[in-house]
Amino acid sequence: MCDSPIGVFDSGYGGLTVLKQLIKKLPQYDFLYLGDNARTPYGTRSFRVVYEYTLEAVKYLFNQHCRLVIIACNTASAKALRNIQQLDLPKIAPDRRVLGVIRPSVEKVSEITKNGHIGVLGTPGTVISGSYPIELEKWSEGKMKSTVQEACPMWVPLVENNEIDSEGAAFFVHKHIQNILQKDDELDTLILGCTHYPLLINQIRKFVPRHIQILEQGQIVAEKLIDYLERHPEMKSRLSTGGSVRFQTTESADNFNEKAEVFMEQKVEAETVHL
Repeated sequence: MCDSPIGVFDSGYGGLTVLKQLIKKLPQYDFLYLGDNARTPYGTRSFRVVYEYTLEAVKYLFNQHCRLVIIACNTASAKALRNIQQLDLPKIAPDRRVLGVIRPSVEKVSEITKNGHIGVLGTPGTVISGSYPIELEKWSEGKMKSTVQEACPMWVPLVENNEIDSEGAAFFVHKHIQNILQKDDELDTLILGCTHYPLLINQIRKFVPRHIQILEQGQIVAEKLIDYLERHPEMKSRLSTGGSVRFQTTESADNFNEKAEVFMEQKVEAETVHL
């Protein structure tokens, strides 16, 4: 077992797109991926339930010697991260850290937008939470002029059923891209606010005008984590660097392996665990 891997948590498979970029950018570190596939999706669940499930997962990863946990799930980041950071960590693990995917994305948007007109494509849970508009307003220093959102409930099932290149995928991607473009004709940046969506990037690019920048979270989170570790050498020094990657799921390992290979583009061998 690794001494102190970086924990990466998601309600299902989408966080694997984040993990893939983390491995690419920080190959020297050990990683432990946990997918709560038995209880996915989180997007339709209440704030209370998502918080309880996410806290269970974080505690589990702490027990697996993770000193740093990345919540690679927009719904969990939106509905649970703040409570965990502010209310739970001081009591249960003041020397450990839990980070999400929303703030790094927002910080990146603030750096690159030219006119402050931002679009967010996300699951219904992420959109309903309002986390992106709230965080964009907070971190933009007045740069944001407009934030519009579009819930894309069919995109995750399309990805998880490997229908990425199908006519159905093209139909639903086109539909939601059209919807968000109609909400603000001055958009210059689109956030893919779900970690599944990068697998649909070729479909998305077909329908998004070229002048609009599309932000994929995996690369952004990896870049921001590098920066975070440089600014927090006390954490960096406590993470193990064996270059290993382990996968765990609360569902059938065989089912997880088959779908995870679509995201990782390589063979995956997971173990089933109970939270």
